[in-house]
Amino acid sequence: LGSLRKRGLILLFGAVVLLSLPWLYGHASKELAPNEDQGNLLLAIKSPQHANLDYVERYAYQLSGILGHLPETVSTWIINGNDGVAASFAGVNFTEWSQRQRSAATIQAELQQSVDAVEGNSIFVFQLPPLPASTGGLPVQMVMRSTEDYRSLYQAMEALKTQARASGLFAVVDSDLAFNNPVTQVRIDRSKANSLGIRMQDIGSTLAVLIGENYTNRFALQGRSYDVIPQSQASRRLTPQDLNGFYVDTDTGQQVPLSTVVSLHNVIEPNKLKQFNQQNSATFQGIPAPGVSLGQAVAFLQDHSRQLPASFSHDWQADSRQFIHEGNALMLTFLFALIVIYMVLAAQYESLTDPLIILITVPLSICGALIPLALGLATINIYTQIGLVTLIGLISKHGILMVEFANELQVLYRCTPAQAIMRAARIRLRPILMTTAAMVVGLVPMLFSSGAGAGSRFGLGLVIVIGMLVGTLFTLFVLPSVYTLLSRAHKPTIDWARVEQSA
Repeated sequence: LGSLRKRGLILLFGAVVLLSLPWLYGHASKELAPNEDQGNLLLAIKSPQHANLDYVERYAYQLSGILGHLPETVSTWIINGNDGVAASFAGVNFTEWSQRQRSAATIQAELQQSVDAVEGNSIFVFQLPPLPASTGGLPVQMVMRSTEDYRSLYQAMEALKTQARASGLFAVVDSDLAFNNPVTQVRIDRSKANSLGIRMQDIGSTLAVLIGENYTNRFALQGRSYDVIPQSQASRRLTPQDLNGFYVDTDTGQQVPLSTVVSLHNVIEPNKLKQFNQQNSATFQGIPAPGVSLGQAVAFLQDHSRQLPASFSHDWQADSRQFIHEGNALMLTFLFALIVIYMVLAAQYESLTDPLIILITVPLSICGALIPLALGLATINIYTQIGLVTLIGLISKHGILMVEFANELQVLYRCTPAQAIMRAARIRLRPILMTTAAMVVGLVPMLFSSGAGAGSRFGLGLVIVIGMLVGTLFTLFVLPSVYTLLSRAHKPTIDWARVEQSA
């Protein structure tokens, strides 16, 4: 009754709650799914470009010792040369949750600090993706692509890495494009070679025979066939400068030092030349810092991508790609569920206003559910979005109980909308509270669960519990005022007074 007397104030409060939804949603952290303790960690290892297998194995033994000294370790494995000699992959498996006190996330932070002290390699520690179908690798991966050369891509990528480190959002920042491959280019003075009567074919064949392990023929010995591979002695080809001691024939049969027509130039080239959708590309790779969600990291990269030149574009890989594409699809599912429920209620009540009155409880409860998410108690992910969709059906029942009963009171007792909704709220108070209490008490164990899937269950339970509590409170005060404002008068379908007169 008090809320109806102050209908203007209540409606203003409801409007403020509705307007706060975008703000709460924008301040809530977002990710595809919360990281779960899967009992293991993965490590990506990058060695220098010039490293050989012996170099990689020497540091692999050192890494294996670090992993073995963790008290939670059960087993470890290392694969050397999984993507070229300079790249390796490793993993460590932990004991069961009940047998250890530290979570995988805690161990990850400590292990990252330990492997950072290993000189000569770049080692990144990360967890398995929380959902299947990921392409693997570090969770944050943005592909920068352009029609410009790799030097321009490298400069843009270095600028992005610098800003990412300064933002504090990333524990690890890396890229697959680096100019760290020393190359000696052999440049031929064509005009000078032509004046001396030296053909390009002769220079090429000379280099191929002396240092290229060129195949010439086969010979048979004791029933076995062997390749004939002419090549200079290893002591004469230890450095690029040894090429100056080789000779090439002219068209007159004379031999001229190769250094007469050839010059050596040391340059640095990219370690890899990758393409994405037929364009030159470089991939930014990162691991969010503790307390930073995948959505925050992706949002930072999206803001930076708007500053790229017009000739640059970007795409996503790994968990980031799933978050961008599938996360938006889940929000569309939420809106679709709201539309379907409205259409069902409109068909049931043969009214367009009654469903609006009933569904006014939905944004009120969603506001309550978003408050703990905006405070950082959980994130907006696939599980909390399922909870929000579930909340639509649960909280709509409160509005149905009050609105349907108020409509019946208008028809049977010819009450005014204000009288009907006040009586409906008073009579339906107990069923509403019992529904809320049963749901909240049933979901409380999810808030205190532990072990496998605890993070997912906590987010799902938190959204429904807080949404039901706040939504129920708002429903009891706001819905009556909305009902008196929007509801049409419901009259009996049969005029019993006229029936009695005709009888």
